[in-house]
Amino acid sequence: MSFPKYPKYKDSGIHWLGDLPEHWTLSRTKNLFSLMKRIPEENDDIVTAFRDGEVTLRNNRRADGFTNAIHEHGYQRILKGDLVIHAMDAFAGAIGVSDSNGKSTPVYSVCTPKKSSVNSYYYARLMRHMALSGFINSLSKGIRERSTEFRWNEAANVVLAHPPADEQDLIVDFIDREAEKIDELIAEQQRLIDLLKEKRQAVISHAVTKGLNPNASMKPSGVEWLADLPEHWNVTRLKFATSRIVDCPHDTPTYSDDGEFHVIRTSDLNDGELFSTQMQRVDQAEYLLRIRREPLLKNDIVYSREGGRWGHAAIVDSGDRYCLGQRMMQFRVNQNFDPRYLMWQLNTKNVYRQGEVDTVGAASPHVNVGTICNYRIAKPPLSEQRRIVDALDFELEHFRTLTTEAQRGIELLQERRAALISAAVTGKIDVRGLVEAEAA
Repeated sequence: MSFPKYPKYKDSGIHWLGDLPEHWTLSRTKNLFSLMKRIPEENDDIVTAFRDGEVTLRNNRRADGFTNAIHEHGYQRILKGDLVIHAMDAFAGAIGVSDSNGKSTPVYSVCTPKKSSVNSYYYARLMRHMALSGFINSLSKGIRERSTEFRWNEAANVVLAHPPADEQDLIVDFIDREAEKIDELIAEQQRLIDLLKEKRQAVISHAVTKGLNPNASMKPSGVEWLADLPEHWNVTRLKFATSRIVDCPHDTPTYSDDGEFHVIRTSDLNDGELFSTQMQRVDQAEYLLRIRREPLLKNDIVYSREGGRWGHAAIVDSGDRYCLGQRMMQFRVNQNFDPRYLMWQLNTKNVYRQGEVDTVGAASPHVNVGTICNYRIAKPPLSEQRRIVDALDFELEHFRTLTTEAQRGIELLQERRAALISAAVTGKIDVRGLVEAEAA
């Protein structure tokens, strides 16, 4: 859908703003907002500015990753409706209007409008656009993400667009309405991805525990999590399906940007896939230290056994390239199993539930090595295992294609959303008639 432009424009004289509607003006942040330094109240909760632009009480979004401050020296009060800028994360979009009263550390700039012609929601949108366009990053003196700061002394002198007050209101209404439509489309695509994931998991689970023949005679497995199995299958334990089970060294690797070896961490695998492009690296000396118990060979299975991402397995695609990070294990299958078949079975809920006995109620999930070694697994004839994984390879490619298309759809919608907000806050869209027409 195309949107109308304003009748006349003028050169703003500012590169990132470009042309502005002729009747808009420019103003510095310090002439629009006052920096507040209020004393917090005793029962105030912590307010956090998140990178998606939401500013809210931290316990509305998450409780992990924070420490409770006992000595709150330097805390300041935030009121609902304040414009809040996170000095360290502003470059990534942590700028918004607080939806709650609370308190924050001095790393936040807390601002209130100086006059009635200033809509904090409009300027939060405008400044987030500036941040995500790289403008705020260009002002910082740091070169690393966490050294990038955008405090009031930088923000105060930034020149901003200043539309008439009624147009600021209309722009905010327009963005809220259009963004909601796009967000609904994104949610639909995400629901599709979730459904594909569930269906994929069901296909894998059925194939590795029931086989490919729908007419096969079944028998009770004797294992609660496996239920009935084909009559000619057996049940064994993981330790009897492997020739080697190796736990990782229990220390943190020393990473090297120039290292030639990859470290597999729990975040580097997911349901049968290894993500080598995102892995940390180590040099040869560290690599040799990490494989002192056993090298990772091609067709070894890696398995995450700790943390929020425990229970994922994947196959190593080459030898002399990978080593284990923390919270990881490796399995080398014996002659009675196809590595791909065992890997897919380890990714099923049938196996996952067996590990849950160690993790229920745990703040940091951890599956004991002894529990893992004794996982009960299905054991079809080797030739049948190979037919099963060949069929799975074909079937899972279909899911991979559909998921990729849905993910690309989300990316395009997110790009459209960002472009729409950018155009609206910088006056490239004349929203006046659009909002009025929608209201009518």
